[in-house]
Amino acid sequence: MIVALIAACEIGFWVLLAAGLACRYLLRMPRTGLALLLCEPLLEVVLLVATALDLKNGAEPNWTHGLAALYIGYTVGHGHRTVKWLDGHAAHRLGGAPKPLGPPRYGMARARHEAKVWLGTLTAAVVATALLQFAIWYVDDPGRVTSLESWRFTAWRIAGIHGLVALAYWIWPKKAPADERDVTGVGKERVGR
Repeated sequence: MIVALIAACEIGFWVLLAAGLACRYLLRMPRTGLALLLCEPLLEVVLLVATALDLKNGAEPNWTHGLAALYIGYTVGHGHRTVKWLDGHAAHRLGGAPKPLGPPRYGMARARHEAKVWLGTLTAAVVATALLQFAIWYVDDPGRVTSLESWRFTAWRIAGIHGLVALAYWIWPKKAPADERDVTGVGKERVGR
């Protein structure tokens, strides 16, 4: 049941996002579009309540409950950035706004961008760990919570791997190609596509 609910929440996220952006830019109803976009966190609340009820009704804690915690954590850590990115592109394509700038491609500007994205993953790991810990306390049976405990490790392993990738941008910053350097031969920190 929880896996189906996670899939429904993911589908609902994209449906609400598409409906919100369509209302904002195609139908010229910005308030309705904003209201639809603000409904998206309700999907995570529904998933959280359903997971808690499932555990309360005696379901054996398993990978589905851990996946639900990671999904909610990911949405908290990266959902706003995803919506903002898509809103910028919808405003450009549907609303006549200028094309949004992409992330920096080179140098320390790219490293800073990657660090900000990693902070979203770190937030996701913290939220997932907190939810998993609450579930462990809620179940209150050390013999039944080993699956939930292993998902905490999974959340931090993901954050660690992503952190290493972000760190690589600081240690080995990507240099601009020769045709994109200024006249002094120094690579520009470009912001754009």
